[in-house]
Amino acid sequence: MVTGDLFYSPTMSESVDNRNGNKHDEYNNTHPDDVDWKLPIAFNKPRHTATIEGVNCITQTWRMKERMKTVSVALVLCLNVGVDPPDVVKTQPCARLECWIDPQLMSPQKALEMIGKNLQLQYERWQPRARYKQSLDPTVEEVKKLCTSLRRNAKEERVLFHYNGHGVPKPTSNGEIWVFNRVSRLASLIFHCRITYTQYIPLSVYDLQTWMGAPSIYVYDCSNAGIIVDSFQQFAEQHEREYEMEKQAVQHNRTAGVASATAPSYKNCIQLAACAASQILPMNPDLPADIFTACLTTPITIALRWFVMQNTSKLVPKVSLDLIDKIPGQLSDRRTMLGELNWIFTAITDTIAWNTLPRDLFQRLFRQDLLVASLFRNFLLAERILRSYDCTPVSFPKLPPTFQHPMWQAWDLALDLSLAQLAAVLESETLFVHSPFFEEQLTAFQVWLTLGSKSRNPPEQLPIVLQVLLSQVHRLRALELLGKFLDLGPWAVNLALSVGIFPYVLKLLQSNARELRPLLVFIWAKILAVDSTCQADLVRDHGHKYFLSVLQDPTIPSEHRTLAAFVLASIVNNYPAGQEAALKGSLVSICLEQLGDPNPLLRQWLCLCLARLWHNYDAARWCGVRDIAHEKLYTLLQDPIPEVRAAAVYALGTFINSVTKRSEHANNIDQIIAMTLINTVSHDMSPLVRKELVVALQWMVLHFENSFVTLAVAEENSRRDPVVETLSPFTGQSSFGNLPSLSYGSVYMKLWHGLCSLDSDPHPSVATMSQKVTNHIRNQVKECSVPKEVTEAKLPSISLPPSPSSRASFLTKGESLPTVSATSEILRPPRVPLHGSRTRKTPPINTITEEADEVLGFKNPLTTSLFVEWNCAQFAQPVSLESETESTNDIESRAHYEREWRYLRNKKQRRDAKEEQIRVARGRLESQVFHTRSPQPPEVVTFHPFDKHLAVAAKDCFGIWDWQTGTRLTYCTSRGSKMARVTALGFINSHDVALLMTGSDDGSVRIWKNYCNMLGRDPTLLTAWQALADAQPASKSPSAGVPGSTVHNSASAGLITSWEQRSLTLAVTGDVRIVRLWDAETELKKQDIPTGADICATCLDTDGSGTLMALGCGDGSVRLFDRRLPPHEARVMTWREHTAWVLGAYFRGTATGAPRLITGSLSGDIRFFDLRKNSSVNTVQTAQGITAMAVHNVADIFTCASMNQCISVYNMSGQNLNAIKSYEGFMGTRIGPVSCLNFHPYRVVLAAGCMDSSVSVYASEPRR
Repeated sequence: MVTGDLFYSPTMSESVDNRNGNKHDEYNNTHPDDVDWKLPIAFNKPRHTATIEGVNCITQTWRMKERMKTVSVALVLCLNVGVDPPDVVKTQPCARLECWIDPQLMSPQKALEMIGKNLQLQYERWQPRARYKQSLDPTVEEVKKLCTSLRRNAKEERVLFHYNGHGVPKPTSNGEIWVFNRVSRLASLIFHCRITYTQYIPLSVYDLQTWMGAPSIYVYDCSNAGIIVDSFQQFAEQHEREYEMEKQAVQHNRTAGVASATAPSYKNCIQLAACAASQILPMNPDLPADIFTACLTTPITIALRWFVMQNTSKLVPKVSLDLIDKIPGQLSDRRTMLGELNWIFTAITDTIAWNTLPRDLFQRLFRQDLLVASLFRNFLLAERILRSYDCTPVSFPKLPPTFQHPMWQAWDLALDLSLAQLAAVLESETLFVHSPFFEEQLTAFQVWLTLGSKSRNPPEQLPIVLQVLLSQVHRLRALELLGKFLDLGPWAVNLALSVGIFPYVLKLLQSNARELRPLLVFIWAKILAVDSTCQADLVRDHGHKYFLSVLQDPTIPSEHRTLAAFVLASIVNNYPAGQEAALKGSLVSICLEQLGDPNPLLRQWLCLCLARLWHNYDAARWCGVRDIAHEKLYTLLQDPIPEVRAAAVYALGTFINSVTKRSEHANNIDQIIAMTLINTVSHDMSPLVRKELVVALQWMVLHFENSFVTLAVAEENSRRDPVVETLSPFTGQSSFGNLPSLSYGSVYMKLWHGLCSLDSDPHPSVATMSQKVTNHIRNQVKECSVPKEVTEAKLPSISLPPSPSSRASFLTKGESLPTVSATSEILRPPRVPLHGSRTRKTPPINTITEEADEVLGFKNPLTTSLFVEWNCAQFAQPVSLESETESTNDIESRAHYEREWRYLRNKKQRRDAKEEQIRVARGRLESQVFHTRSPQPPEVVTFHPFDKHLAVAAKDCFGIWDWQTGTRLTYCTSRGSKMARVTALGFINSHDVALLMTGSDDGSVRIWKNYCNMLGRDPTLLTAWQALADAQPASKSPSAGVPGSTVHNSASAGLITSWEQRSLTLAVTGDVRIVRLWDAETELKKQDIPTGADICATCLDTDGSGTLMALGCGDGSVRLFDRRLPPHEARVMTWREHTAWVLGAYFRGTATGAPRLITGSLSGDIRFFDLRKNSSVNTVQTAQGITAMAVHNVADIFTCASMNQCISVYNMSGQNLNAIKSYEGFMGTRIGPVSCLNFHPYRVVLAAGCMDSSVSVYASEPRR
C-alpha cells in the first residue's frame, strides 16, 4: 500500500467542502443562494454561440458607379435689352436687375455684355474649370453651332445649357423657345441704335436635344418654363421611338444604313425651370429680374435680401438692403461672417436633401457632379423664395417639396444671429462671434445617439456632421460622435458613406494630431469591415502609413493598435499594391515585435495581418523567413485563446502557400512548419483551430501532390498485402513517430496520417473539410494505374500508412502509444527496421520531393473556412455597445431577467429538497414515478439538477425524457462512429442554460446545445474533440471474467469523465494510463496526470474546487490525487482494499467537516475512506456481486444493483432501507439486470437503467 498521512494537506478537507454544481456545498456555506451568480459559464463565447460567417451587408451602394463632371457651359441670353417681349405686360416699377446689373444704367449692348460676363463669373464660383461659352441674343444657327461644338469637346461628360428668355416671348405649347433672326441682330449691331421691330424665331426643344446630346443639364430662366420641361420629356420619348424604328429598319435591310451605337438617353437629362407651365416670374422691384438664376448662382446674397424683406427677423429690425451688401468676408473663408453663412447654408441644404430625397436620387444629384450638386442645393432655396411669390420651380428629376422643411428655421435663426451683430462687426471685425449652429446640431446628433436605434429614422444631422469635420474647432467632437454612430452596425456605416463621409475621413489621415488617432482608426476599422474596397483609396493616398505609425507606437493603447492591425490587414487583403506598400513600411517586423502583447485580440490580428500580407506574395514570405516569423508564430499555437491559435495556424498556412518558386530551402521550412502544426494542434480542443489546421495542411498536399499520391497508392496496395495487414491496428501511428529527426518520406507519411485522422474528427465540419483534402489524393489514385512493383520500388524505406478507420488517430512527437481498446491486439514490430529509414539515403525519397517541385504557381484551395471573414465581421458589429438581448450585465435586459429567474428557481429547488434528504434516512425509496423503454439498453443515466430532464445513453445514441410527465423530448445519435458507444453523460452549465456532454469510448467528447429539442429544433452540436488522443493505453482488466457480470465483460471502461463547473475543468480517463484535464475556458489540455496503474480507470470523481481527484481502477485500487502538485507527484494516496473492478468513487462531506470518499466494487463491498488515513474507516458488505452503484450527493443513502436483479437502498450506517425487485403495476414483472444507477443531485430520486431497455425513476416516501 502506497502513501499515508505524510501526503495529507489541511486544504484537503477544505476542498471537499467547497464543491459546486451538482455537489453539496450550497448546504454548508454561509451564503449558499449566491453560488449560482458566482459560477462561471462554459462554452458561451461568440465562437460557440455565433455562426462562423462573414459580414452580411450591402456594400458599394454609396460609391458612384461613374463620377461625372460638367466640363462645358453654354450661357444663352435672350435679353434684347430695352425691348419688352410682346406677350408680357410688366408692372411699373418692375424688377430690372440681371446678374445684379441694372441694364438701364448703360447702353444696351454694353449691358448685355456685362450681364453675360457676370453670369459667367457667378457660375465659375461653382465650377471654375469648366469651358464657358456665351451666346448673347443668338440666332438658331449660333445656338446650334454652340451646342454641337460643346458636345463634341465634352465627349461623354456633362454639358450645361443656361437659357435666359426674359427678352423673348414665353415658350410655346409646341415645345419651342425663342431666339432672334439674323436681320434684327445685324441692324442692332450696325446702327448701334434701337430698332423699332424685332423678329423672334422659335427653336424646337427637339432640335436642342439633338444638338446638346447627353448627358446634359438645362436651366430655364423664363416665364412658363414648365412647358419646356413637359415638352422635353415628350421629345425624349419621340427620339427613343425613332431610334427603335431605325434599328428595326436596319435589321430588315442591313444595307440601308447603320443605326446609332447606343440608344439616346435624353430622358435622364437634368432640367431646372424657374416656374410652372402657367406661371410668370415675379416682378417685385426689390428683387432681381433673374431671381431664379440669382438663387442658383448667388444663393447667400438673394437669401439675405429675401430674409430682410420678409419682416420676420426679430433681432434685426433696422438692417437695410444696402447694409447687406457690406457684410464682410469671403464666401470661401469660413472664419468670416459671409463664409460662415455660406458654410451653414451648404450644411442645411445638404441635410434637407438627404432627409427628403430617395438615397439613389440623392447620390445622383448631390454626390455625382460638383456643379449639379451646387445647383440643386441652391434650387432648394429657389423653391422656398419663389413659392412665396406664387411661383413653383420645376425640376427633372422631380423633387418632393422642401420649402417647409424644419431646417429652414435653423437657417433663419442663423441669419438672424449674424445680422444682429452686423453693425458691430462693420465697426470692428474682431467683434464677430461665430454662430452656435454647428455646436447645437452636434448636440442634437448626440441626443439621437443616446435615444436612437436602427428601428428609428436616421439622424437628420448626419450631413451636418460631415460639414463639421472641416472645422478644427468641432472636429474632435464630431469624430467621436461619428464613431459612436458607425458602431451601431453595417447599416450605420452604409448610411454615413451614402452621405459622403468617405473623402473627409480620408483627408483627415494627413493630420498629425495625436488626439485624432484613436477616433480615426476606429472609424476606418468600421468602414473597412463593411466595405473592403476602400483599400485602394487608402494606398493611393498613402493612408496606410498613418496606420503603420499607429501600430508601431507602443504608447498607444493596445485596443487602438488592434484596430490599426485590422485596417492594415484589410488594406493588404488580396491587393498586391497594398501588400507591396505595407511591406515597404516594415509591416512584418512591426507585427512580429508585438506577438507577445497581453491583448489577445491584438495578437490575433497581428497573425491575420501577417497571413494576409504574405498570402501569394513571395517577397513578404522571405522577409518573414529572415525574421524567423514562422518560429515566432509557433509560440502562439499554445496560446490560451483559441482564436489566437487559429489565427496563428492560418498565418502559417498562408506562409506555406506563399512560395512562387520552390527550392530545397523553402521545402525544408514548409515541412518543419507542417510537422509543427500536426504535432501541436491536431488534437486541439477547439474545432475552430482544427479547421484552420486542415486549411493549412491542404497547401502541403497541393504543393507536394506527387508525394502524397505515391503514399496513397502504397496505402491502396497495402490493403491487398497480407504482410502489411499484420501491422498495428491503430491509425495514424507512423513507424517513424519515435525518431528524433524525420526523413522526407516520413514527413509526408506523418502528414498523411494526420489528415486521415482528421477524416474521422468528432466534429463533422472538421471531418468534412479533411475528407475533401484526402479525397483529392484518393481520387487521383483511382484515376491512375501505377503498377505495384513501381510503387514498392519508390518507397523502399517508408513504412506504409494504414488505411483510415473509425478510430481516432494518434500523432505525437514523443514515444507514447495511442489509446487502445481492450479488444485490440499487441503492437507488432514494424515491417521495416526504424534505423533503416534514418541511415539510408536512397534516391527515391529525394525524388518524392523533386516531383512536387515541378508544379509551380498558386493553387486553388480544396477547402476553405470563414474564420477570417467571421473575425472581420466582428468589427462591423457594435463593439462598444452590447446587444440589448445578449447583455446580462444590464440588469434591465431580458437576458438578465431570465437568468435571475433560473437562479431563483434553483434556490427554491435546493431548499425544497432538504426535507426529502432528511426524511429518506427513515423512509423508503421505492415509489416508481417514471417508467419507459429505451430503443436500446441504457448504459448511462443522469438527472438534470433543476429541470425535469433525465438523460439516457444507449450504445451510440442519447435520449432525453421529462421524468415528471413521461414525455420523450429527443433521441438521437451522437454522430460518432457506429462502433463507438456513449459511456459518459453530464450536464454543463446546469445552473444556467444547460448543455449536454456525451463521451464515447473512442475518446471523443461532444457538447450539445438545445439537447431537449426545445421549440421543435433538433439538438445542435456546439463543439467536439478527441479527449484521449495519443494517450498510452492500459492493459486488460483482470475483472473481465467476473462470474455473472453482464455489464463489464468487455473489460473496457470506455470514456470516464468528471466535470467541474467552478474551475471549468473536464477530467477525462478510461482505458488509458493517465487522467487528462481539459480547460473549457482556454480549450487547451491542462495536464496529463499519470494514474500509476497499468490497468484501466473505471470511475472518477473530483472535489469541485480544482484540488482533489479520486480514481477507481479495474484492479480494485482506489487512487487519490492532489492536482496542485506536479503531475508525477500528484498521486498522494493509494488504497488497495477492493479486490475487483471499482464501480464508483464519490467524494462526500460530513457533519464534522472531515472529507470522506465512498467507493464500491463488483464484489459488493462498499468502503468509506477518511482522506487523512491510509485505510478505510468503514465497510458495508452488500450482495455478493453487484453491477452498479450510486451515492447521493447530499442525502445519507447509497444504492447498489445486485446480479440477481435487485436494487437495494442503504443508509450510511449500512442499514438496508428497502429493495426494488419488480416494476410497479398489476402483476409487475421482475426488473431486468441493472446496467446503470444514478441519483438526482438534490432530490431523493433514483434512476435505474436495465438490460431489458427499461428506464425507471423511483422517489422516496415515508416508512409506513
